[in-house]
Amino acid sequence: MSKVAEFYFLSHIFISFIGATLLLVLWINIRKRFKTILEEDGSQKRVDKGLLYLSLAMFVWVFSGCWSYFGFSFTFEDTTAFQFGIHLLSIVNNMFLLLALFYFYYAPRFIYHNKKNIRLIIAIIIVTSLFTFLLSTFSETNTIENGIDLSGVPDLMLSGLLCTLLGITLYRTFAYRGLKVVALISILIVFLMFSSQLSEVFVHYGSDFSNNLTKIIAKTSLISIFLVLATSWVIRLANTPKPNEMTISFLDWSLVKISIPTKAVFEQTIDFGSKTTQYKNLLKFAIRRKYGEGDSQSLLVSLGGEITNQTYLTRIINNINTILELDHTQTLDRRDLFTFIGEGRYRLRMIPDHISIDQTLLEEFLKTPENSNYATFINTSISSYN
Repeated sequence: MSKVAEFYFLSHIFISFIGATLLLVLWINIRKRFKTILEEDGSQKRVDKGLLYLSLAMFVWVFSGCWSYFGFSFTFEDTTAFQFGIHLLSIVNNMFLLLALFYFYYAPRFIYHNKKNIRLIIAIIIVTSLFTFLLSTFSETNTIENGIDLSGVPDLMLSGLLCTLLGITLYRTFAYRGLKVVALISILIVFLMFSSQLSEVFVHYGSDFSNNLTKIIAKTSLISIFLVLATSWVIRLANTPKPNEMTISFLDWSLVKISIPTKAVFEQTIDFGSKTTQYKNLLKFAIRRKYGEGDSQSLLVSLGGEITNQTYLTRIINNINTILELDHTQTLDRRDLFTFIGEGRYRLRMIPDHISIDQTLLEEFLKTPENSNYATFINTSISSYN
């Protein structure tokens, strides 16, 4: 093993271990301090484990570095056992990164809290890694004449997919949190992560020194980005209103009185005016939350659902921000008023006792043919309660 390779492996192990430990400690501390917010929906057991899975992915890097170091130190890097260990650790690392994206609010919608698609992608990861292992084990020669290692192509394609998903997620997350510079830097770092793996396929790509240097820079920078991500998550959690402190009252058609102390909003009246669709959607959420139980407290927001598009939720929030003229420190986010249950279902965050609906308004709402199903829903809930 060359001195350059030894330096890379030892640096990789040390940096990954420190980064993984810091992320794990941060996650444990955040869980203790913000347990109420993170577990407000006890029936769904919705615990945010995104940072935990990122930490575990870093610990896999540690094991991978140790395995590679001992493989080259004891010269068994060309054996089937060594290749099996490398590909097994690659599978586990990719799965942890993917599971982390499952909890990222700004991840692509086909991943965020979508168990069906997550299982499908994990299956693809396993199949791809096994295919890579078989190629590297049973192929007589791994390198063709133009210098491309065929056994590494499937893994590189998979890494390209995961890097794309990670880049989109990090960019959206930091951009929406007002960290545009960090968002752009995160894209650059993810690109470096992908480019650092090109030498595994293109055997003449760069030198040992430049390739190992790129890997060290990319992994160190990615850990730094994850630490910034954890910090921004703490700030968001600290500014998230508690469900038991918010109140909402439906006074009349288009009129709502709302109180969110965390955002310095106290008993302010909102007139939706001509925005009747927004008002009706908000009223539907309030009725569901106040009179429903379990899944009946939420609404399906997707094609085929009672609300067909998430844009309608965003419009409610944007309209409230505009009417109340909230500054950037008070601006409401969709998650301040709505809890994402999973599989396209959303629920109002206020507790039922803090939701009041004028009786005359409720009766008028139920008289509308399209809302007749709510009459049965409310009567059933009240009868069950009594």
